[in-house]
Amino acid sequence: MAKKIFQVVLITGSLASLYFVPWVLVFAWLSPLPDTVEEQLDEAIERGFDGMIVYVDQAGKPPEFYAAGWHDRANKIPAYPQALFKIASISKLYVAVAITKLAHAGRLSLDDQLADYYPELVGRIENAEEITLRQMVQHRSGIPNFTDHPGFWSDQPEGSDGALQYALDLPANFKPGEGYAYSNTNYLLLSEIIEKIVGYNRHQFLREEILIPLGLKNTFGSLSEVDTTQLMSGYYVGIDEDMKLQNVGMIATAEDVGIFLRALNDGSLFEDGEQAIYSSIYEYEHTGLVPGYQSIAKYHEDINTVVVQFNNTTDFNGYEWNLAEIMYGRVVKIVRRRKE
Repeated sequence: MAKKIFQVVLITGSLASLYFVPWVLVFAWLSPLPDTVEEQLDEAIERGFDGMIVYVDQAGKPPEFYAAGWHDRANKIPAYPQALFKIASISKLYVAVAITKLAHAGRLSLDDQLADYYPELVGRIENAEEITLRQMVQHRSGIPNFTDHPGFWSDQPEGSDGALQYALDLPANFKPGEGYAYSNTNYLLLSEIIEKIVGYNRHQFLREEILIPLGLKNTFGSLSEVDTTQLMSGYYVGIDEDMKLQNVGMIATAEDVGIFLRALNDGSLFEDGEQAIYSSIYEYEHTGLVPGYQSIAKYHEDINTVVVQFNNTTDFNGYEWNLAEIMYGRVVKIVRRRKE
């Protein structure tokens, strides 16, 4: 009798658990793979994204540009591949390259401490006199993430100083070097340190060291530098407001990101000795997420291909993020299948 009761409970529990399975994601993942990237983007729009851009750079072939859905939903402007987009945390790759170049030039040491540049943060960021620049680049500093503060997205502060306030006077996540926790505060401070060292705007330094050598003319440091009509609108699920005019981070086209990523991975971005430093401190791909904007930029070595995907419909609950990653994976499968 007990065995039968156990079986009934097990079956009931299993059936109940099916209620919580994100079936839309399961179906998106399992549905038949279309023949072309264009068809895959159309499918993504059907599944709820407002707009999407994909850039494919397959070695030995001309780059490919794709777009579907809306560039601007309210004004019925169709998406187009050359649109500007907020690349969010993909910008960390650029900052890590800048730190690498400064380290190689002897203008900083990766073993410098945070307190060497910000003595005023001793006592306000725990372990500031022990945290190294290397640990900050690697997210091994233990510094709390300012975007995790419950009030950050609802009441965004002005400028870097305002954002930093959300990370001060809090306990460290762990002792420096003894754990890993992704923290935007690390890169906010690293960006400010770059300016302290070079003596001028950090994006100008990125322009001199990265953008100009690569011929990138559609990568910008802030909203104030762009024609906002060329910036893709951004939407957050459940909110009617266009997120376009929120000034958060770097802006670029998918092509510019793709060219940068190719140069990062093939080493042509670096001078002799720099790539060894970079490889010791950071990664070669990245994703990004801010309200209204999600981005994925990766190099796929097995097919020698860079694929960049932008979509302008987000939430912070995981559904849109996971769906976008599924769509990205399917795009890569289509490209890989063509290669076979």
